[in-house]
Amino acid sequence: MAEDEQSSEGVVPDVHKKIKAAFEAFDYEFNNTVDVREISTIIYSLGCFPTQNDLHDFLAEVEEDHTRYIHLNRFLPAMTKVLLENRFPPIPEDHLLQAFEVLDKDKKGYLEPEELTKYMTKEGEPFTQEEMDEMLTALVDHEKNRVYYKDLINQLTVDPDM
Repeated sequence: MAEDEQSSEGVVPDVHKKIKAAFEAFDYEFNNTVDVREISTIIYSLGCFPTQNDLHDFLAEVEEDHTRYIHLNRFLPAMTKVLLENRFPPIPEDHLLQAFEVLDKDKKGYLEPEELTKYMTKEGEPFTQEEMDEMLTALVDHEKNRVYYKDLINQLTVDPDM
């Protein structure tokens, strides 16, 4: 057994536990299966930020014969490998903050949901409206109808020791 394998051996059960918890949050029928559209959210929740091409390749690897469903038995080993290899690393916190500050031209400390949607669906690797609706449900301060990006950055960045 290689030294790398020995050092990661104790880590794998914790990684599996973390992946299963994220997966099970979207397993609405409790059958170890999730809709393929949930995978990007699950991957993001695990602190991984793949490009759209990386995500497409990953889905091709884990999807059950074009059924639009992903089974835990295929997702768990593939996602474990991604996490152990740090294949889709998070964006550094200071880069995220700079990006939001560029969008927040008036330096308010927040963006309107409509503003964020415009940027996220029209620039770079665009999100779909469905992805935006799902994201905004979790991110918008519903009392004030704002997205406070410093809070968002805390959610998007992950402690590498976790």
